[in-house]
Amino acid sequence: MSECRVYCLALSTVLAAGCFSLPLSPPPEPNDPLAETTRDTSLGTIRGTAGRYGGHAWRGIPYAAPPVGPLRWRAPRPPASWKQLEATRFPNACPQFASAFGGVNDAPEGALIGHEDCLGLNIYAPAFAPSEVPQAGDRLPVMFWIHGGGNTVGTSSFYDGSLLASEQNVVVVTVNYRLGVLGWLRHPKLNAGLDALERSGNYGTLDLVFALEWVRSHIGAFGGDPDNVTIFGESAGGQNVFTLLVSPPARGLFHRAIVQSGGTWADTPAQAENFVDDPDPGDPFSSGELLLAFLLERGSADSREESKVLLAQMPPDDVSALLRGLSVDELFDVHRDGGLGMYRSPRVFRDGVVLPAVPIAHVLNDPTWTAQVPVMLGSNRDEQKLFSLFDPRYTTLYFDVLPVFHDSHAYHRDTSVVSRSWKLTGVDFPASQLHQTLAGQVFTYRWDWDEQPRLLWVDMGEVLGAAHAFEIPCVFGHFDLGPQGNLGFTEANRAGREDLSAAMRAYWAAFARDGSPGRGNGSLPHWTAWAPDGDRDMLLDTEADGGLRMSTEFETVEGLVGEILADPTYASERDRCRAVAGVAADTDAFWGQEGYLRAGDGRCAGFELQTLLDSW
Repeated sequence: MSECRVYCLALSTVLAAGCFSLPLSPPPEPNDPLAETTRDTSLGTIRGTAGRYGGHAWRGIPYAAPPVGPLRWRAPRPPASWKQLEATRFPNACPQFASAFGGVNDAPEGALIGHEDCLGLNIYAPAFAPSEVPQAGDRLPVMFWIHGGGNTVGTSSFYDGSLLASEQNVVVVTVNYRLGVLGWLRHPKLNAGLDALERSGNYGTLDLVFALEWVRSHIGAFGGDPDNVTIFGESAGGQNVFTLLVSPPARGLFHRAIVQSGGTWADTPAQAENFVDDPDPGDPFSSGELLLAFLLERGSADSREESKVLLAQMPPDDVSALLRGLSVDELFDVHRDGGLGMYRSPRVFRDGVVLPAVPIAHVLNDPTWTAQVPVMLGSNRDEQKLFSLFDPRYTTLYFDVLPVFHDSHAYHRDTSVVSRSWKLTGVDFPASQLHQTLAGQVFTYRWDWDEQPRLLWVDMGEVLGAAHAFEIPCVFGHFDLGPQGNLGFTEANRAGREDLSAAMRAYWAAFARDGSPGRGNGSLPHWTAWAPDGDRDMLLDTEADGGLRMSTEFETVEGLVGEILADPTYASERDRCRAVAGVAADTDAFWGQEGYLRAGDGRCAGFELQTLLDSW
């Protein structure tokens, strides 16, 4: 009998014996329009459905015109009005490589899916008859969710806000936005002669701004308060929350912000546009490099140098026509699924108009750039384990989820370093910057839940633990992370995680209402504001592992790098400096190349930073 059949038989035996139970499938998505969901907007009448977990839902509302043809890589435009819209189906996913990580489970992994006509949003609200919808003065807080996925994968349909809305008496909006090369592309000959907004390249960011403008104009028809909007997002969605915090076009469109496992990185215009062999080199997938590839592919030139000469001579209208004439398939043929559906391309640009020209981390303490609104920031204790679990340098996987480790110590050491660096760059340093102008209005957390079951030889609580994205079900209140992720949710851990989820929903909704998580529903431990010399993080965990409690933990570059340099378990000095380089890259906004060279009195100076990063 083959090894695979032995493992399959063993797994099926464990399942049959009831050693752990697979989670129940979520209830089906209601698709029948309900008369009581009828709402009148200035765009026309709209009807929705029952919410999957309560309340009412309106799915697939177009908030902008389809960004196709001449509107590809243009700032979003208003949608067409309608007489009556049946908002019963989610909007198309934006073009991407299919991935369960991005919420696509009905297409082969890595297949190109989606449609450019994807700019839609979904609204979840408590159940009100048309005559009972709250009016001005009584309207409900709005929570505007931005999905993650590296800004290259993801879709709003993966996140159901019906329980959060109906239970916490808020209105939840989930939104699609252009992704990857279709969401972020800039070249000096694309949109030449138009205004700076059109030339920015930040079209995915502008989609989010435009969706917030739609909410300001129309959310009152659904009972939401346009003067109390909380933006919240996870991973790339958290990064996008950071970008909106410092984006002048977004100013005044939201009033609180929650960053879950986010970061502040953004590419420079040079990285977005230049060739890789320019004095100020561009990214390998910059617009310049893509154009050279397309010219060669089409036979317009016979060499890279000929392509450069031809591109320099092409009028802007011809460059624009070339790019807009490419099919989605042609655009994605140049890119390849780099894992979990995500692919490399420059995105989120420091253009000086939509976003500041300097690193975002540099302006978080500058009220001329950063919106002066309450901010909540947090990360998961074991962020990196979700990614390293799939890294063949650490593991061989069976059934796409059960690992055999090549070096378990290296796995836990390296994932801890990266996860702590994530907290440093996405929580602790931003909080210290924001506190300078928002004292008493900054709140931080660390999510620690790690009570997954043991599957055969694998303790999933140790292997994955409080991994990236696993807190999202606790925020929305239903546990559906797709076939692989759902293996962590069992009957044995149900009570603890549901209690933790209830507490988190209460804290998040209290923050949306009042600008402070406080005591959540009134009976929870007091979540106090971040203080430089006192309590900082609220640790979010079950009673079995210490419960909800404040902590003074705080990561610094010097502390983390010092621990790496003192750790004797690295196989070589190069491996040790490679870990230092990873911290340097993540903390480039305030440490970077110079800090890397200074580390340990120049101990790593003999290893070129970029070379180490390329091998990361």
